[in-house]
Amino acid sequence: MLERLKIKWGIKSDFQLIIIFIVFGITGSASAKLALPVLDLIGVHPHYFNDIPLGKVVYWILRIIIIFPIYQVLLIVVATLFFQFRFFWEFEKKMLKKIGLGFLFKK
Repeated sequence: MLERLKIKWGIKSDFQLIIIFIVFGITGSASAKLALPVLDLIGVHPHYFNDIPLGKVVYWILRIIIIFPIYQVLLIVVATLFFQFRFFWEFEKKMLKKIGLGFLFKK
């Protein structure tokens, strides 16, 4: 299974694959952790949603929407710190194109 990932991503070494997994782990954890202070900063608190139907669901949808851009930025920052900028920049462009934001990368 890891060999298929290495082929798909064009990775030659196991070490680089481990570094990539570490970058994904750090980025995912950090973006989830940073979402709460960002929501606090913009004034979105969970108790505001207590009185509306499905309030918790709405709050978590907002939190996920906030996490997405934080994750994108952090992914590039953390990847750069681990000397994996090129891999993650290509990964980022491919992912954003798939969700319809490919216009950001027109040449």
